[in-house]
Amino acid sequence: MAQVDLLIKNALVYNSVLRDFIPQAVTVLDGKFYWLTSDYSEVQAQETLDLAGKYLVPGLVDSHMHIESSMTTPENFGRAVAPWGTTTVVADAHEVANVAGLAGLEAFMKQPAPIDIFYAIPSSVPATNPDLETTGGTIGVPEVQALLQNPQVICLGEAMNFQGITSETQSLIRQIIASCRKIRPTMPLEGHCPRYQGLDLARFIFSGITSDHTQQTAASVVEKVLNGMFVQLQRKSITPEVIQAVQKHQLEEHIALVTDDVLPDDLTHGHLNALVQLAIQCGLDPKMAIYLATYTPARRMGLWDRGSITPGRQADFIVLDDYQKFQIAAVYKNGQLVPDETAWEKSQTNFLPELEQSVHARKLTTTDLELQVPQEGGTVKTNVIAINEQGTFTERSQRSLKVINHQVQWKESGLALLLVQERYGKSQRLAYGLVANSLTQPGAVGATWAHDHHNIMILGTDSQSILAIQHQLIAQQGGYLVAQQGKITANAPLPLGGIISPAPMPVLSRQIQQVRQKMRELGYRNPNEIMSFSTLSLLVSPALKISDRGLFDVPSQTPVPLFESD
Repeated sequence: MAQVDLLIKNALVYNSVLRDFIPQAVTVLDGKFYWLTSDYSEVQAQETLDLAGKYLVPGLVDSHMHIESSMTTPENFGRAVAPWGTTTVVADAHEVANVAGLAGLEAFMKQPAPIDIFYAIPSSVPATNPDLETTGGTIGVPEVQALLQNPQVICLGEAMNFQGITSETQSLIRQIIASCRKIRPTMPLEGHCPRYQGLDLARFIFSGITSDHTQQTAASVVEKVLNGMFVQLQRKSITPEVIQAVQKHQLEEHIALVTDDVLPDDLTHGHLNALVQLAIQCGLDPKMAIYLATYTPARRMGLWDRGSITPGRQADFIVLDDYQKFQIAAVYKNGQLVPDETAWEKSQTNFLPELEQSVHARKLTTTDLELQVPQEGGTVKTNVIAINEQGTFTERSQRSLKVINHQVQWKESGLALLLVQERYGKSQRLAYGLVANSLTQPGAVGATWAHDHHNIMILGTDSQSILAIQHQLIAQQGGYLVAQQGKITANAPLPLGGIISPAPMPVLSRQIQQVRQKMRELGYRNPNEIMSFSTLSLLVSPALKISDRGLFDVPSQTPVPLFESD
C-alpha cells in the first residue's frame, strides 16, 4: 500500500516524453510527484482530488525574465504570477545590481517568494562600461566569483556587450565568461544578440554564449539554432512566421517561451500562460506549446527536478479545463493549492537601507533646459533620436534647428527635449538629446526606471512639466511620472532603488496603467509605451541611445554629438 499526501484521480496527465495526455492517477508525497498509475487501489491518501477528466500539466518554467521589469518585490511578483501557472522562474536581476551592486543583489535574492526563483549572474553591470554610462553598482570578476558559490545561481545572465565579447581580448565580459567556465563549466551562458548574423553571430557564439532571447525573425531563429544556439521566444518573437519556421525545421527541442519583461499592468492579464496561448493562436500545436513552457526551459537550465509530471519532480502543476485554449482551472505549488492573490499571507521583507535613499541629485531649474551653442544665430545641425513606433529600437536622423542668441530653439522644432541626470551622487552629470516621434502635446514623462543605468531620465515639450517631474522624482526617491502643463497627472512611486515598488500588485498596476494613459494623451505612440521610453537609455539596443554621458551610436559604441557645425 502506497501512503501519500495527495491522490489526483480521473485526470488526463501530460507526459513530457510523448508530448501527449495519458489517462492515469498521480500521487504526491512530500511536495513531489510520487507514483503514476492507472490502478490506484493500492494508494492510501490523506487527500483526494478528483479532476473528472480535466487536464493536468506541469507548472510553467520561465527561463529568462526580470522581476524588476514588473517593478515589484520577489514576493509580490510570485503572488501575481502563481495563479497564472508560473511556478519557477530564472531571474536576471541586473536592474537591482546596476542600482546597488553585489550587496543590493544579494539582499534581493534573499527575499521570500511563494514560487521558486533561481537567479542568473548579471553579466553586464553596467550594460556597456563606465566610460559610457554611470551606475550605482558594478559586477566584476570578484563579484561573479562570489555569486558562483551561491546555489540559487544557475546561469550567466544575458551577455550583451557585443564589442567586448567579440573584439576586446581583455574585456570584463570575457573575464566573466572565463570565470564561469572555470568554476561552473556546465552552467548555461545566456546571450543578448539582436540582428547579428553570419560572421558576427559566429563570433558571438564562439565566445561560449549559447542562447538568445531578443526579437527574432523566421530566418534568425533557424540560423541561430542551426549554429548551436538555444532560442527563447518572447512575445514580440511569437509570430505565425516564426512558429511556422520552428515547426517546419523541427526546432522545438532548442526553443522555449519566455516573458523577459512583463510590466505590472500586464500581469493582471497573464504571464507565461499568455505566451502559451499566443503561440497556439499563431499555429503551434497546443501540446508542443506546453512542452516549450515546461520541459525545454527546465532542461536548458539544468532544473531536472521540474518541468514534467514524473516521480521525484516538484509537484508543481496546473489543472486545465481546456488544454487547446490553455484555460486554467487551478494551480498547485509543491502539491498545495495556490490561493487567490488576496489570500496570501504577507512575509517579512528586508531590503538594504541604501535602496530606500538612492536618488542623490540636485533640483534643476529652467536654465538647465536651455541648449547653448557657440554660434549666435542661424541654424545648427542636430542629431536626433527617432523613436520607432513599433518596438524599442530607434533610428538616428538629423534636423537643422534655429539658433537665437546662442540658444537652440528646440521648443518650436516639433521635437521633445530628452535629458539624463546622473542620480547616484557621483558626478551630477547632465546629458541632453532631442527626440522625434514622441510627445505632441505640452507635458513630460520621466522615470528613474531607465534601462539599464537607471539614472533620472525625462522627456518633455514643456519646461515646467519637466521640472515638476524632476523635483518629484527626488522628493519621493524614484518613480515613473507624467506631467501636463506643469502638474503631475500620473505617478507610480518606486522608492526601492528607484526601480521597485513595495505596493501590492493591484495598486501598482493601476498606477502604471495611469502612466500609460497619460503618455498617450501627450501623443506618445507605441504598443508598449513604458518600455519604449525607458529603453531610450539602453546603450545595447539599436541604434541611437542616451546615458548621463551623452548620445551614443549603439553598434559602434561611439559618442555622437548633439550638435554639429552646419
